Amino acid sequence: MDRIKLLPEIVANQIAAGEVVNAPSNVVKEMMENSIDAGAKCVQVNYRNGGKDLIQIVDDGIGMSAIDARMAFDRHATSKIGSIEDVYRLTTFGFRGEALASIAAVSEVELRTRQEEDEVGTATLISGGEFRSQTPIATPRGAQFLVRNLFYNVPSRRKFIDGDNARLSSQIKQEFLRVALCNPEVEFHLSQNDAPLYRLTPTTRRGRIIDVVGKHIRQNLLDVEVDTSVVRIEGFVGRPAAAKKRNNEQYLFVNGRYFHSLQMQRAILRAYDKLIGEGCMPSYFIYLTVDADRVDVNVHPQKTTVKFADNDMILQILQAAVRETLAKTGAVPMMDFSAEGRVEIPVMRSTPTTSYREPLAMSNASYNPFKAEYIDPTAPMPDVPFTGFDVPYDGDMTTPQGGSREEAEGGEEQYTLHRSTLNDFLASDMGAARFGIADSVAQMGASRIEYIDAECDDSQTMFDYVSSSMGALDTRRSFDEVMCIGGGYAVAMYGGQPVVLSLRRVRERLVYEEVLGSMCAGTAPSQRLIFPETLQLSESEYELMEQHATEFAALGFDVEYLDECRIDIVGRPAMIDMSVPLDELLYDLLHGIDEGRMPIDEERRRMAMLMARRDSAGYGRGVRSVEAQELLARFEKCDDISFTPSGAPIMAPLSVEEIRAKLSKQ
Repeated sequence: MDRIKLLPEIVANQIAAGEVVNAPSNVVKEMMENSIDAGAKCVQVNYRNGGKDLIQIVDDGIGMSAIDARMAFDRHATSKIGSIEDVYRLTTFGFRGEALASIAAVSEVELRTRQEEDEVGTATLISGGEFRSQTPIATPRGAQFLVRNLFYNVPSRRKFIDGDNARLSSQIKQEFLRVALCNPEVEFHLSQNDAPLYRLTPTTRRGRIIDVVGKHIRQNLLDVEVDTSVVRIEGFVGRPAAAKKRNNEQYLFVNGRYFHSLQMQRAILRAYDKLIGEGCMPSYFIYLTVDADRVDVNVHPQKTTVKFADNDMILQILQAAVRETLAKTGAVPMMDFSAEGRVEIPVMRSTPTTSYREPLAMSNASYNPFKAEYIDPTAPMPDVPFTGFDVPYDGDMTTPQGGSREEAEGGEEQYTLHRSTLNDFLASDMGAARFGIADSVAQMGASRIEYIDAECDDSQTMFDYVSSSMGALDTRRSFDEVMCIGGGYAVAMYGGQPVVLSLRRVRERLVYEEVLGSMCAGTAPSQRLIFPETLQLSESEYELMEQHATEFAALGFDVEYLDECRIDIVGRPAMIDMSVPLDELLYDLLHGIDEGRMPIDEERRRMAMLMARRDSAGYGRGVRSVEAQELLARFEKCDDISFTPSGAPIMAPLSVEEIRAKLSKQ
């Protein structure tokens, strides 16, 4: 019994469609590449419901005749190749006779097209791979493809893409941008549910990259260009300082076609060796031009995997080209062996005919610094006893009993206060009031006065002058038994009472006082960056940076001012966490400065508060108890431990009554 049967044409087309079309993004890619092959200067793409309900491609290419419009949906019918040699030397895109047939087999397709020389266009309708109708229609020059109800006749495939519009939309955008980056001279429009997403005007490669990725990449693009007999390499690579862990800005193109290659990616990363952090990826947009017969693009149905006949050589050339580009920009130091224009200093060698002699080292072997003739006669004698320090005297101070007043050279008076009478003097009303420690003496008693022993007799022990601003002794309590309770909070004992603290606010207050103190002292530490970070500012922001250059330097910013409102950040504040983005931090500072001529002290407090707020954002979660203990040990030395710079409370006490109320029966 014969078991092998010839499949019906519609079944065969659906099987073939599974290789060509497996998502709406494949339809967009094939249709856009057909528009490029047709010489279009403007391509418009619109899709609805993730591409499942409608995909519309409109171009202004050469169009098709009525016969071509009908034959375009037949398998193995194409205008892109004519002989077997063309298969191995591809200069066009698409599947060459398979794409339109495969798309029509799993959807409803309407084609509206007109050639420039034709007065009337043609509307062709194909449903599920079967021809439905063809009628004359008024339409502009070019082609309009409307693909509706994708996979309507393949329930299993339709079920696979249902309910995932976000992923489908992302794939369509990705394919759209890949084609747009390949053809910067063509205008592209992309709309989602009739709402415009991209409008890319004709421009250069650099301009198209900036339009697609964003203006932030403008200052990070470095030109790559090399032309050899094997391959021509053009494009751009990103600065090492702009490399980041989550980076999707990697594009490789060959002969106007996007492809991906792990080998070429590794070659580019080797050029960045030791220039970027571990796990970081640089941006690159590399355009390769290779002889069509030296590259095979038919390795994979999606045409994103290619093979090169000179693969190893191309990898070496690519790595060298990227390395050279980085070296020219100063990212990689270059060794210059050229001696042109340099002054050559001859080395003189000793010969019997030379008339010079090296000088001998001179030394005095009999020199003794302890001899009498080497001693300065005006220096004080070492055996003269120390007489003490001068103490301010306003004429009202009475020499305490047991002390002695002497007249020093120059007529100035000084007195010596003996240990035996120190306690009595401090305990007296006059002595305590004079030195500002009346309350402290009354509390601790004169017996607790401590002395520093000197290598002299008690009669020569001196009492240093104490400023009246000292006040009472510091009796500030400390945080004990610190325990993190999650959510950025910690519980601790403060003066025998339990308190709850917000670790984020604790750090905000601590950083605020540290930054403010460093600004006032003008000694803020700066952490030098391995790779300077270049930022593009507006004119107003740039002027504000220049006006407050001193304040920013006091904060720890090491800034180099460039042209065109650009700055290079060479160093960043060491007190601020390294995870805080520099661009966001500078944005907050620039837009937080009051331009209304506020006092310098208020301006410093404002900047310190902004830095503390940015540094402490998100802090506290995941902090261990040991880290919290260290943080509170620094925090308890702050001037204000109750409120943040903005006035928010930092800690709240827990009374026994509150705990008892929580645990009592309702």
